[in-house]
Amino acid sequence: MTVHDIDCCDTYQVHDDLLKTVNEKMPEESELQDLADLFKVFGDFTRIRILFVLFEAEVCVCDLAEALDMTQSAISHQLKILKQARLVKSRREGKSVFYSLADGHVRTIIAQGRDHIEE
Repeated sequence: MTVHDIDCCDTYQVHDDLLKTVNEKMPEESELQDLADLFKVFGDFTRIRILFVLFEAEVCVCDLAEALDMTQSAISHQLKILKQARLVKSRREGKSVFYSLADGHVRTIIAQGRDHIEE
């Protein structure tokens, strides 16, 4: 896609009233960066697969590795990223650590993404 493929205004005219509204509603730069970082986490195929497993059940790393045919090390690396993004949580039970979705927002974000790509 080139610049010529995008419809543009025939003349340059700034609409100050609209810009004022936009600037008043625009979140702080740090909040926008946090949001961009969150969506980057969703941009990995393996992490999406892990989240889909966690939609169904609370599981340990061993279960995830088996379900996704991956090494425990690879799964652990991705879980660390998901946990840092507060998308998953963990709990210890004896010698096992079980992972689950952090909250219902994770399921909602994925569901809305699926709705969008299926349009």
